[in-house]
Amino acid sequence: MLIGGPLGWSLAPLLKQHIPSVYNALKPIASIYANAAGHRKMGLRYDDLIIEEREDVQKAINRLPTRESYDRVFRMRRGILQSAAHKHLSKEEWVKPEEDVRYLAPIVEQVAKEDAERAMWDSMAVERKK
Repeated sequence: MLIGGPLGWSLAPLLKQHIPSVYNALKPIASIYANAAGHRKMGLRYDDLIIEEREDVQKAINRLPTRESYDRVFRMRRGILQSAAHKHLSKEEWVKPEEDVRYLAPIVEQVAKEDAERAMWDSMAVERKK
């Protein structure tokens, strides 16, 4: 049983719940991968990398609280400037693993569920009893 949504499929919740030893063994590898990806060195969170062109992501971004939306735009602009300069931020400004929380993915999943429910109700055929 894979846990999934519009952002992909994940075995992590399943492993964490049923096979914690495998989860604990893979967690350091996941941390190494996240650090090697480089987005934290640019001051970005993982959810800042979600492609914005999808309609459900656009709706989710519009639902963000004002402060979170402002912070997201700031991180994106700073990351673009760092990328253009081919530099990383100073080590003190890197996003720490405990700060790199999923803030957009839960909203995107909620929007996708709402869209699926709306599509189900919109396409429902009503038959009269005879």
